[in-house]
Parts: sequence; C-alpha cells; structure tokens
Amino acid sequence: MSSKSLLALLLLLVSFNIQSQEENLSRTTSPKKYEATRIKGAPQIDGRLDDQIWQDIPVTGNFVQIEPGDGNPERETHKTFVKIAYDDEAIYIAASMRDVAPQTIFRQFTQRDNLGQSDFFLIDINTYNDGENQTRFIVTSAGAIADARMTGENEDYNYNVVWDAAATIDEDGWNAEIKIPYAALRFPKKEEQLWGIQMGRQISYLNENYVWNYVNKAVGKASQYTGHLTGIKNITPPVRLSFYPYTSAEVDHFNANTLTNFNAGMDFKYGISDAFTLDATLIPDFGQTAFDNVELNLTPFEQEFGENRAFFTEGTELFTKGNLFYSRRIGDSPIGFNAAQRERLNNEVILENPEEAALINALKISGRTNNDLGIGFFNAITREEKAVYLDTVTRETRQRVTEPFANYNIVVLDQQFNQNSSLTLINTNVTREGHFRDGNVSAFLFDVFNRSNSFNFTGEAKMSNVNHPHQNITGFASSLGVNRTKGKIRYGVSHDFANETYDINDLGLNFTNNYNDFYWNTSYQIFEPSGIFNRYSIRLYGNHLRRYKPDITTGTGVGGSFFAITRNRFAFGGFTEVNSEFKDFFEPRREGTFVRYQPNISGDVWISSDYRKRFALDMRVGFQDFIDSPRDQFNLRISPRFRISDRFNMVYGFRYNNSINRPSFVSLLPRQIIFGNRNMESIENSIEASYNFNTKQGINLRFRNFWSAAVFEEDTYTLLQEDGNLSPTSILPRQDPNANFNIWNFDLSYRWQFAPGSEAILLYRNSLFNLDDQSRLGFTESLENLLGEPLRQNLSLRIVYYLDYNNVRNIFKS
Repeated sequence: MSSKSLLALLLLLVSFNIQSQEENLSRTTSPKKYEATRIKGAPQIDGRLDDQIWQDIPVTGNFVQIEPGDGNPERETHKTFVKIAYDDEAIYIAASMRDVAPQTIFRQFTQRDNLGQSDFFLIDINTYNDGENQTRFIVTSAGAIADARMTGENEDYNYNVVWDAAATIDEDGWNAEIKIPYAALRFPKKEEQLWGIQMGRQISYLNENYVWNYVNKAVGKASQYTGHLTGIKNITPPVRLSFYPYTSAEVDHFNANTLTNFNAGMDFKYGISDAFTLDATLIPDFGQTAFDNVELNLTPFEQEFGENRAFFTEGTELFTKGNLFYSRRIGDSPIGFNAAQRERLNNEVILENPEEAALINALKISGRTNNDLGIGFFNAITREEKAVYLDTVTRETRQRVTEPFANYNIVVLDQQFNQNSSLTLINTNVTREGHFRDGNVSAFLFDVFNRSNSFNFTGEAKMSNVNHPHQNITGFASSLGVNRTKGKIRYGVSHDFANETYDINDLGLNFTNNYNDFYWNTSYQIFEPSGIFNRYSIRLYGNHLRRYKPDITTGTGVGGSFFAITRNRFAFGGFTEVNSEFKDFFEPRREGTFVRYQPNISGDVWISSDYRKRFALDMRVGFQDFIDSPRDQFNLRISPRFRISDRFNMVYGFRYNNSINRPSFVSLLPRQIIFGNRNMESIENSIEASYNFNTKQGINLRFRNFWSAAVFEEDTYTLLQEDGNLSPTSILPRQDPNANFNIWNFDLSYRWQFAPGSEAILLYRNSLFNLDDQSRLGFTESLENLLGEPLRQNLSLRIVYYLDYNNVRNIFKS
C-alpha cells in the first residue's frame, strides 16, 4: 500500500469517528456518580473502619457481577459498601466486603503485586477521565497490595507508587482501608476534580467478580465504563519529588577467586508538571536481577530474553508503542564482542573482552496533557568497552574497541481521542561514537474504533535507517488490520509487509524481513455462563505467507483453537493447524537461499485445574508431524503447584522437547551449504517457592536446570540445492556440530519491606554451566559432568530507602 493510500484511509477513519465515547456508551448505561467528602483529620490505616470520621460519610454500593455473569446484582449475603474521603494530602477509601461465611474467605499471604489465592478489593482511578489511562490499586484480604498502570485493558504491574493499605477479617466479612497520597497520582490543577473511577471485588470461593459501575463485556473496553468521582475541591498537586538512594555489597567466588564489590547510587522521580514525570537512575546497580532462561540456541536468530531491570519495565507503556523498543539492547553484548574473539592474532591471548556494555545512567520523561496528548522521552548512555590482547612472545598488549560510547533515545507523541482511539508518532535513535553502526527508526501508528465500537482499524508504517561507516541503508515495514470487536461472533483480516532492508535491531528486535503476509480469523465466544461453562471461545484462522523479493509463496496454513473454563474453574483448550510446504529463507544463513520443509500437521491440548485447591495442575502436550518425512516433534509441559499453607507456596515445572530428523544447517562452504538431520532433546526442571512471614517479609527460592543435546546423525549430511531441496553428500563439516548444553541457576532471597517504598534484599545465588560436543550423553550423565564444573557463588545485600520531598520538608519545618 502506498503512503498516499494509507493517509487517505487514515483521514477517512478519523472523519468517521468524531463523536465522543460517552455518547456512544450512553445506550448501555449512564455512569454512576459518587461525591467524596472532605475531612479534617486522617483516619488510621489499620483496616478496622472504626475511626469516627467514617461514621458520617455517605456510602455507595450496589455492585454488579462481571464474571461469570453479565450485570447480575450482588448477592444479599455478599454486599459491598464503600466510602471515600479526602484531605489536602490524600484520598481515603473504606471498603466493607460482607460475607455470611467469613471462614471461607481466601487469605493467602503474598508479597507486593502477587495476589495469590485471596479475595481482593480494587479501585481504578482515572484522574483525567479519558476512558483509557488508569492507575489500579488492589488490597487483598491478607493485606497484600498491588498497583498497576493501565492503558486500555493492558495492565503493567511493574509500575509501583507509594501508598498504604490494610485489611481485617471480622464476623461480618472483611474490610479494607486505603490511603492514596496525591504524590502517587497525576491530576490537573483546577478548582474541582472530575475523576473516572471503578471499583471491584473478587470472591474467590464463589468464583465471582463484581464491579461498581456496569461493564458491557460485548462492546468496547472495560476502561471506558468508569463511573464519576466528584466533590474533590481545592486540592493542589504536591511537589512530586522522591528519592530512592541505595547501597549494595556483594561477594563473588568462582574458580578459587574471590571478588568483593561495594556500590551506592540513587534513583529519583520528579514531577515536572501536574502531568509529566521525570524518572532517572544514577549509577545503576542491576546485580540482583533475576537470571535469564538461557537455552541451547541453534536457530539463525538470537534468543529473546525478558527484561528483569525495574527501570526498563516500570512506566514504559508509551515507549513500547509499535514494538520498536527491546530494552535488552541497552547494556547488551558489545557489537564487536564476537569479532574480537575471531580477530585474535597468532601468539595472542585475550585478557579482557567485556560481555556487557555498562550502563552509565538513564532517564525517562512521560505524561499526558489535558487534551490526551501523551509525550514520552527516553535516554540512556552506555560506556565504551574494549577487548585487551596480550602477545605471549613480546608480552605487549593492545586494545580493540568493541562497543563505543553510545547514546539511546526514544521520542513518542501519542494522541488519544474518543476514549478508545489513538494516533502515534515514535522515533528511536542509537548513536555510537566514531565509525560504528548507528540506527534510526520512525513510525506512524493508528488504532481507531468506529462510533459504535463494533470495528477496530489498526495500522503501522515504519521506516528504518541504518548508518554504517560507508553506507546508509533504508528499510520500510507496514501493517494494516480490520477487526470486528462487538458481539459473540467476531472476525478480522490483516496484512503485514517488510522490504528486504528493514532493520530495527539497534534498539528494537525483529527476526525477519522481506515478507508480504496475509491473515484472517473468525471466532465465537460467550459472555454469560452456559451449561457447565463460565466462558468459552472457538476460533478459526489462516494465513498466506509470501516473500516480497522475489515475489513467491513461502507457505499457507489454516487452523482452529478452543478455550473453555467451567463453573468450577477447570480450564482446557488446544489448537490444530495444517500447513503447506514452507520455504525457509533464514535457516541456510546465506542471502537468497532457502530450504524446503514438508507440509505438516501440528497441535496441542492443555488443561489447568482450579488454583483455589491446595493442589493444582497445569499440563500441555503438543506435536508436529511432517507428511512424507521422518521428521517429527513432541513436547510436554507439566507444572503442579502446591499451596501447602497460606504462607508457603511452591510451583514445580517440568518441560520436555524432542525433535527428530530435522534438516538443519551445519556449516557454510565458499560455494555450498551443508545440512544434516538433527535430533534434539531437552529437559528443563524448575522450582519456584515462597514462604511469607507476612505481607512485608518473605523468603523466595528460584531454581532452574536446563539440559539440551543436539545430535547430527552420521551419513545424513546433505548439500542445499538452488531449488531448496537437499541432496546427499560425502563432504563432512570442518567442525563437530554436535552439542551438549547444561545450565544450573539457584537463587535464594530474603526480602523485607521495612517502610513504604523501602526494602532490604539479602540474596544468595549459585550457578553452573557446561557446553561441549558430548551430545551422546543422556540427561543423567550430562548432569554429573555439570556438577563437576566449578561453582560460581554470590552473596549480596541491597538496601533501598524511600525519601519523599514533602515529608522531609515537613520534618524540617516542625
């Protein structure tokens, strides 16, 4: 699609969507309203609701069911009553959740942002009442808290602010008391606030969820169905300035060497205005981040890892627009790391070759104006890294820059309108000092609903520019989709395109380019219980995949899936697909070549039992069978979970994969490419356990062992032909392609949240790693070899203290 056609379509969609969303939703129900009461003295946040100030404050209630029913009134035996007050510092919520049988209330002790198996009360606050951007606050019946930044129906629980809550259980049910300081919210400076508000309650043993303001699940997004909180007058947004100084110490022991390290630094947040916040990390310390789930990777693509650093996950909803930001690029392996390994001269050994580019500092500015314009700016800087070589004959050393001083930038403009639609401009830029690769990507995105919320139109146009020392390469990608978003029967079509030079991998992540793909889907789902089911959906889908240059078909497939959850919270489902012959242009590792893979049938089935039980089980079994080919694949996942008590919880995970006779890349020759039939087996065992003394202190354990062996069958080596077929050859690869991979990681931590926003973490971890060519060894023999490797052990302590400018100022005043 040309840029002119794309622009014309966009203008048509925008002109079709002028009316406000409140008008669109008025056919369903008018939003509820509640007027908050100003108070002179703050209540004690202890969950008891016996403070005198609560006695004269109006109450609201009449919650309605959202799951499994659709708007059913709350049970007479389980009514919910809420009161809201405010003063110059914060808003206060008192919620009474009546229950005729208090002994049945689920009350599992967990840490922050982990609800576990507990009843809970939530309140969503949209200070700009735009139907899209909310902050969610949750308190469980055990007193644990969770908070999230919400954009539409996306929940980001990495978002943390400082607030307080407590819960108690009595003969009438349970109670929650909440204090949300204004410093935890962004709101406009005006005489009277009008906030969107939604409240909810989960009753676990009944498997029911209720909300204060009715939500029509068949139309639009839940965020559009907030009620109105009025009456908050003459409050001033506080100076939103907070500091998180930290100190850390660690001891690392490996292979008879012991190293110690002491570090100190600070993160801070500053409210530039009532809508915009600056977050910065100075002298970052990521020593206690969780380990990556590393696997034996024999694919042509890098392995993608999740982000474990809080700064890069918290409040990043603007920067992830268009999937152009893969935060692991920042502080990743230097771009010259592998080249430094290869370019070692005769008689040289490598003394140093850093595996990561150290982060110097990072900051982000984000917020949204009164006109729903979201603005984001992100910047990070990494230092120069060098490889150091020693000539063993002359004893001279030399250096090679593997990663220059680098600057990473993101700028985002996101205009929301009609409470559910948006237009977005985003630019990412990576600039490296000197004659190295630079990258720049710009994108325009739209996500538009029609007036009745029955159709959604989405589109993206992205342009990449990679600046090599002597060449600038420009690429382009786009996507366009139309989906029915109302009612039980839904359907949609979409198209994805990228030319052969599209590349966003300086700050983003894309595995493939040069495609021209078409997709379709249709589904049927229910919104109210039917028979034994609380919910189920059936989906049919298909695709037609093409290469852009040359314009040829790479594959076609159709499939179907099913999902269901019963009234007793037993969930199950699965899928099956039939795919045509597939031309893989990436497995050969040489531009313009491809290998043919036979048509196949694949699928899986899965079950997930009721997590409310002391014992629950998740299991998935999958297969892939190739027609007229000995190639086959089987995978199994089993994950039993044990809630031994309300304080002690454990989850065990077992994963098994077995791939047989897969034609796979072995090595490149000057004019030929060698393939071989590969058998690959892998086993993963993992344990996650936690014991919580209360909601502020707990011990957590994480363990993972992953083993994988890749065996290339003898006498099965082949040469790749121009037509993608493979022919037998007597040529042998220069290096043994077989591999045996084994890794072990163990983390044991004690976490103590000793004050709001402040915590201390004591962490012990150890790890083992082994990679060799003994692929004929089984799991047990490989594990024995792994246990013979030197053990890396690390002990660290990190203390973070929260300081709020307003509290510090008041102390000095008094």
